[in-house]
Amino acid sequence: MAFKSGFVTIIGRPNVGKSTLLNLLTGEKIAIISNKPQTTRHTIRTILTTEEYQIIFVDTPGIHKPKTKLGEFMIQEALGTFDGVDLILYMVDARDKKIGPGDSMIIGELKKAGVPTILLINKIDMVEKSLLLPLIAQYSEAYDFDEIIPISALDPKTKELVLNVVKEKLPEGEMYYPEDMLTDQQERVLAQELIREKLLHLLDDEVPHGIGVEVIRFKEKEDKNIIEIDANIYCEKESHKGIIIGKEGKMLKRVGTLARQDMERLFGSKVFLQLWVKVKEDWRNSDFMLNELGYKKE
Repeated sequence: MAFKSGFVTIIGRPNVGKSTLLNLLTGEKIAIISNKPQTTRHTIRTILTTEEYQIIFVDTPGIHKPKTKLGEFMIQEALGTFDGVDLILYMVDARDKKIGPGDSMIIGELKKAGVPTILLINKIDMVEKSLLLPLIAQYSEAYDFDEIIPISALDPKTKELVLNVVKEKLPEGEMYYPEDMLTDQQERVLAQELIREKLLHLLDDEVPHGIGVEVIRFKEKEDKNIIEIDANIYCEKESHKGIIIGKEGKMLKRVGTLARQDMERLFGSKVFLQLWVKVKEDWRNSDFMLNELGYKKE
């Protein structure tokens, strides 16, 4: 049986469950997950290698109408992944009654791209089965999908279901990456994203999207099996700084503890993490700050 390999991008509006699906398919916590929209800011490549295939998954920021320069960057990142991929997994929410403007825009981009696409209707555990049929009919009419699969990204059975279909559609080819490699993201970026995930989970709605994280030091001490990480957390208002630090520094300490635990599991090493909070007004519209934090315009 010939070996198969290829690039698969996962797209959809914010909060449809892309990162949850990615983590289910790969079995590794690489993509950050939050119940708040626009969690993923970078396109994250996660590599899944078996004896039969190598799939390089590209997890993208949710496609939304941008309000800041950071938002514009995220949309360019997401749509930019259509070039050079072998397959698109397009996720929508089963709770939608009809195709909304956001999904109509995505379908327009799919028509331009002409890449084989599988539609995944996620969160079917949250709706009556009878409500799925009209939604499936609408999407079938809107675009000629290679397959339409209703799923729940929280159900372990979904993993085999989706991977079997993906494997079928992949071209024959060689490995692109070494078989033991999990992601092409630098560890520094993964550390940055894990800190941001904890902030998104623990803070109130008005603060998180005004937060940026910059890892200013990442030093591996191999003789001691320890990684020392220093990071700045940027927020847009002085009042936000107080919320992030919390009473007697408790919030910041919690963020640090949870992020460190995930890093140790992911990096397989002891981690010493130090966090600082700084105010930079309107950083999401500053080209300099976006560059500093790794959201570069090519």
